[in-house]
Amino acid sequence: CGRCEMWEFTAARAVGPYKGALRESVLELKRQPQVPPQLERLLIAAAKREPLRQSTRIVPVPLHDRRLKSRGFNQATVLAQVVAKGLRLPLDEVSVVRVSSSEKYRAGLDAKGRRDTVAGAFEVRQPRLVAGENILLVDDVFTTGATVSACSQALLAAGVNSVFVLTISRALTS
Repeated sequence: CGRCEMWEFTAARAVGPYKGALRESVLELKRQPQVPPQLERLLIAAAKREPLRQSTRIVPVPLHDRRLKSRGFNQATVLAQVVAKGLRLPLDEVSVVRVSSSEKYRAGLDAKGRRDTVAGAFEVRQPRLVAGENILLVDDVFTTGATVSACSQALLAAGVNSVFVLTISRALTS
């Protein structure tokens, strides 16, 4: 289908599909900054598989300041904290920032529409921290890959070796 050609990351892994208990976990995580122990174990196990196990630094996908202020926390950071602790890798919450906001709800947008809403949305503010690293980029759900690809693009431009992506779930495609 050609979708993979537009992705900027090296590899992506999810604990499972966006349905059932994983879907409910993603939705609950947007309301409460807690990761159930079983989900912690699944995330860490996924992060230990090849090629993600080559990661040297954990970076959560950042929220725009307005979204962070309204929600009170970044669910990707909550997940990244769990993974960093489980893998004993440094957690980097400062290098990448979201410099533009997208629509609050992007449901219903096609892949191009999602790409357009995040194009240029991320910036690396601490390139010395990430240069030469193998980044494990953490987010809650992988829908089209647009968000993690845009974030990866900024990281690669800052000199990282590779970007791996880890999410709780991956949206089912038709």
